[in-house]
Amino acid sequence: MNLLLAEVAQATQRLADAGVPSPRNDAEELAAFVHGVKRGALHSVKDSDFDARYWEVIARREQREPLQHITGRAYFRYLELQVGPGVFVPRPETESVVGWAIDAVRAMDVVEPRIVDLCTGSGAIALALAQEVPRSRVHAVELSEEALQWTRKNVEGSRVDLRQGNALDAFPDLDGHVDLVISNPPYIPLTEWEYVAPEARDYDPELALFSGEDGLDLIRGLERTAHRLLRPGGVVVIEHADTQGGQVPWIFTEERGWADAADHPDLNNRPRFATARKALP
Repeated sequence: MNLLLAEVAQATQRLADAGVPSPRNDAEELAAFVHGVKRGALHSVKDSDFDARYWEVIARREQREPLQHITGRAYFRYLELQVGPGVFVPRPETESVVGWAIDAVRAMDVVEPRIVDLCTGSGAIALALAQEVPRSRVHAVELSEEALQWTRKNVEGSRVDLRQGNALDAFPDLDGHVDLVISNPPYIPLTEWEYVAPEARDYDPELALFSGEDGLDLIRGLERTAHRLLRPGGVVVIEHADTQGGQVPWIFTEERGWADAADHPDLNNRPRFATARKALP
């Protein structure tokens, strides 16, 4: 074992003692980041090349600063995104939400499907859809100027139409012409603040986390936005907390002009997102 791998073993224990959920993964990712190598090449770093700055970043992670803030990058499906303070760090659970949306769009008999991503944050969802549905026309909106500093970096050179604004009244020029609306909105109840992981509670922007007493305030508003934007037969996909399974589909009722409202599990088989189809006239 070289010096770096020995230090990684010690760092893993320190991170585990600090309550970090994935201590080995994070210790290796930070070692690779500091030494400029892939995780699989840590064994090739010479002892003389060990960089003591490794322990500086380990100390930051011990304080539960997000791994992605330290490295400045987050991975989402086939993307590498720039992230940092002021923008929500995309989570692996959202990848299954996007996967469902991609399948739904591909199944549509539309040559150039129009997609809207509400509350885009880092742009992860919009960029993944633009990349994996090559002929799609993707539009995204974000309210926070702090978040947009990161979003603009990520979407630069892409086909994504990025705008700043409130998701509730965004894209009036697209009313009735959108094939799919997707969103990972804030959905944590204000009453759950103390139970949120420190990485999210202390570092992710509150605007991207909390939404009223039951966490569903913004989703109720997005239901109207989605109905306004979608063409008849168009589909909405909304991420929610695993504790909100069964609640969100009831927001998309037949009385409000929806059909086929349903909940779907993530890869851990926990309720993760709801879908509905705008009813035909």
